[in-house]
Amino acid sequence: MSLTAYDSQITGLLFTDEKTAELFTDRAVIRTMIEVEGALAAAEGLCGVIPGDAAQAIVEACKTAEIDPGLLAEGTARDGVPVPALVKELRAVVDKEHARFVHWGATSQDIFDTGLVLRLKAAIDLHETALRHLARTLALLAKTHRNTPIAARTRSQQATPTSFGLKCAVWLTAVLRHIERLPGLKDRLLLLSFGGAAGNLAALGDKAIEVEAELAKQLDLQVCAAPWHTMRDGLNDYANWLSLVTGTLGKIGQDVMLMAQNEVGELRPGSGGGSSTMPNKVNPVGAEVLVALARQNAGLVATMHQAALHEHERSGSNWSIEWLTLPQMVLATGAALKEANKLASELVVKADQMRANIEASNGLLLAEAAMFALAEHMPRPEAQELVKTACKTVNETGTHLFDVLARTHDLHIDWQTLKDPACHMGASSQMIDRVLESCQTVIGSC
Repeated sequence: MSLTAYDSQITGLLFTDEKTAELFTDRAVIRTMIEVEGALAAAEGLCGVIPGDAAQAIVEACKTAEIDPGLLAEGTARDGVPVPALVKELRAVVDKEHARFVHWGATSQDIFDTGLVLRLKAAIDLHETALRHLARTLALLAKTHRNTPIAARTRSQQATPTSFGLKCAVWLTAVLRHIERLPGLKDRLLLLSFGGAAGNLAALGDKAIEVEAELAKQLDLQVCAAPWHTMRDGLNDYANWLSLVTGTLGKIGQDVMLMAQNEVGELRPGSGGGSSTMPNKVNPVGAEVLVALARQNAGLVATMHQAALHEHERSGSNWSIEWLTLPQMVLATGAALKEANKLASELVVKADQMRANIEASNGLLLAEAAMFALAEHMPRPEAQELVKTACKTVNETGTHLFDVLARTHDLHIDWQTLKDPACHMGASSQMIDRVLESCQTVIGSC
């Protein structure tokens, strides 16, 4: 039986991607914890804390150890963490002479948190690759449609013409910022968790710092100046990043949904879902999922901040809240990136319909342009009032705004040329160039 939409055989494919989900299976959790235990033994053997032959025996056992998740269930329910049961199972597969050196000087949180960091490191690699792929697709859309006019919409109403390419470039800027955030995020997140029973590695005596450095080297992680057992800002920083990413992807999805509405028809998702009763329906499922996952992560990130209040040197309750929350956020982000890449790569841009929607306003989208054209010949307040009155006439008669204005005066204004919405996209092209230049800097190819 599935308990969440993420691990359900029915809905799992909709809300996760396979590679991210694999990092959060029970077996992946166990595998990384065993990896940490093996690296700990190797480090302690090199530093002379445990006998070299014991270290070698433990390392070899950890390479091949397969522990069934069911064997840890009862111990986890009893101890509130799976590590004591894991250590018991590991000792059972190491020869009796050396088994007592398994987990030497460490505490459960060292093993569990470091195992988590190893899996998050892999998740970040996956998600960064997906973000870079999305950036390239959006950059291509921006370049291709730099001169494609579309009605800009502010507060859900048509405003003035803009470039669809600029709209894609705006999406792209946020994606690039998420990629740019990653180096600093990795510095704060990909840290060894190693403090021993109370955070001071007392059990390792004068070898503590040496073992710590060697263990970090073994796992390709950085050393934190002091144990972060109860200072979880690195994880919260990461959770914030996850929510920012899905928020951006949700915004893209929402824009696509609105532009793909039948009455608007400016975009068509390359594929969609059907209805059980209406053969005409092609629902924008991918875009809908992006919005849903963004809202889900926006709520979960608040819970992660609630979990930051670890008391003293270790917290059980707040630690558990992270287990309930962070995996869902990572899974949601993987799914959102999968859907966003699919959506962007399959997007059908209906440039003719974009222009038709502008034309259908009978020039009302060009009211600002008309006002500034008139302001070259009269005070701006007078020009504004003239255009405002003309707009009322357009609404009453269906006549094009510029034709109405042309009849109200004999000024030398080329209203016919000004009717072309492509004349009113401002600095869109230059802005797109700036974004593409930034893209080239951030990901190296756009």
